[in-house]
Amino acid sequence: MAVRVLRAAGRPATAWLNGGGVTREVAGAPEGSGLADFDWRVSLADVGQGGPFSVFPGVDRVITLVDGAGMALTVAGTEHVLAQPYRPFAFPGDADTGCRLLGGPVVDFNVMTRRGRATAEVAIADREREVEVTPGTTVLLVCLDGSAELDAAGVRLDRFDAALPDSPGRDLLRVNGVTAVVTLRPAG
Repeated sequence: MAVRVLRAAGRPATAWLNGGGVTREVAGAPEGSGLADFDWRVSLADVGQGGPFSVFPGVDRVITLVDGAGMALTVAGTEHVLAQPYRPFAFPGDADTGCRLLGGPVVDFNVMTRRGRATAEVAIADREREVEVTPGTTVLLVCLDGSAELDAAGVRLDRFDAALPDSPGRDLLRVNGVTAVVTLRPAG
């Protein structure tokens, strides 16, 4: 299994239009696409203050608290408290969504997929597990805490580093901390 490593140190921070935080894109497809034309996009965000979320028509989102006391998201009028780290929460990106921080800044992990083009499954690994990439799927591994290793590929990930296998195959993921395993598939 060939693997492309995406180091956290190489990611530029992009300030939000509302000034409430910054985002660092981990990976997206098609490569080089922007916010208006991605099929899927994965990022980490530093959220410094509450406020409205940007609306993404036709996009589904999965957000996972990584650091901080948490946040309360009000999605289409219903509040959802995200106070436990590493518990993915899915919601429509085109719903009116507001955020209230529960006790200071947070870091969150975001997966966005464009409806009709891609779907995503976000699993959290905190122990050893097999990772399989099948034809037609994309698997992205993002180390959220500690470190992780892909055994056969000889790849080590530190905090916020990512690995993107370039070919189908299997490998053993050894986790010393917490790693997000994001499986992306074409819709349909």
